[in-house]
Amino acid sequence: MADRYGAPSPGRRRALIGVIVAVAVVFAVWLGWTVYEHATPQVTSELETFSVEDDHTVTAVLVVTLADSDVQASCTLRAYAEDHTTVGELTFTPDPTEGRRQVQTIRTDRRATSVESQGCTAPGQDRPR
Repeated sequence: MADRYGAPSPGRRRALIGVIVAVAVVFAVWLGWTVYEHATPQVTSELETFSVEDDHTVTAVLVVTLADSDVQASCTLRAYAEDHTTVGELTFTPDPTEGRRQVQTIRTDRRATSVESQGCTAPGQDRPR
């Protein structure tokens, strides 16, 4: 068959292997960068506790971790009534001078029974954490 159709050149095979290796290296670098960026967000948050003060007030404690003290984050808390309707919402910027525990008061339309943290975002971080 090689006499009739010719044998593939060794240089062509080396070039193909080189291209495949280059594409694999670029993909591995991109994958590593993506994993690192998503594993180290600028801001993370977790609802520690909440208490219903009265029919129109809920106090929530949100633990906010900032990568740097100059990160301008935005956090959102929602209060829900017994029938699962939203009765209050608060979006705030965490104050790094207060420490990680951010105590916030949410004004509600009627008595709330639960509070949920929607998470915090920072510039370049679209997904709340």
